[in-house]
Amino acid sequence: MRALVTGGAGFIGSHIVDRLISEGLRVTVLDDLTSGRMENISDYMEEGHVDFVDGSILDREALEKAILDVDVVVHCAAIVSVPFSVVHPEETYEVNVYGTKVLLDQCVAQQVRKFVFISSCAVYGEVSYVPIDEYHPTDPLSPYAESKLVAEQMCIKDYDVEGLETVILRLFNVYGPRQSANGYAGVIAAFNERLGKRKPLLIYGDGLQTRDFVHVSDVAEAIWLALNTAKTGKVFNIASGKAIGIRELAEIMRALANQEGSEIAFREPREGDIRTSHGDYSRARRLLGYLPKKSLRRGLLELMEEDDIRGKVLIESIT
Repeated sequence: MRALVTGGAGFIGSHIVDRLISEGLRVTVLDDLTSGRMENISDYMEEGHVDFVDGSILDREALEKAILDVDVVVHCAAIVSVPFSVVHPEETYEVNVYGTKVLLDQCVAQQVRKFVFISSCAVYGEVSYVPIDEYHPTDPLSPYAESKLVAEQMCIKDYDVEGLETVILRLFNVYGPRQSANGYAGVIAAFNERLGKRKPLLIYGDGLQTRDFVHVSDVAEAIWLALNTAKTGKVFNIASGKAIGIRELAEIMRALANQEGSEIAFREPREGDIRTSHGDYSRARRLLGYLPKKSLRRGLLELMEEDDIRGKVLIESIT
């Protein structure tokens, strides 16, 4: 079976590629390398497991080349920066909405069997109850979140009208190896980098805002399950099911890095950031068999060991 992963040289996309290759699939990666890195997939290319197409999902010629003879598609390519989307809403809409439409049309034309769309918990906006299930009202607070919701609706329409088997995964706050700390990156990657450089940990807002952090390996597992489910045309939350405050996260990471004396500095809140995030993944557990395995503490220790922030640590006993 052949899979296309758009944005497959990026943080999440490359971990999806890892999982698909481990399951014996042949993979094509379409990526314009705006944020993706060739080093994430270069070994697979040398071994002949990955075919790489350099291009954007807006590039019809590149897309037609990438989707040739593909059975399943995992669509990760997107503009994901909330601040960038606030300043550049038209560009965000073009890539995240129009680009998804072009890809969906190609999938229908090429008779692709399954289409997994990587969406975001940002579509919920400020929540009215927690944990957040898939029945929670959507109220996007940023052009990025709005673009993801519109793209979701297009996926559902193509399932209803064209019969394309679509699955929508609303990812909560993903973290793990290969995540960039540049620009609007995940807070864990940013904290990790600053701990490595002995710099203050920066928090935007009062630090009481909560996030639900899910390890990228659990996300890759969820995508594999989605590719193998008959439950198409549905939306699933992919989360850890646990919420933590950003100030508490900073304090935990300082302690794990043996840097309790490191400063925590506060900055003005960023436009488009949500206050509360805590996901309910019970639908994914029931219908996909998804169950997150990597605890936050273990995931943090593994990152710190990999980056040699606190030296080698004994992580086998951490749950």
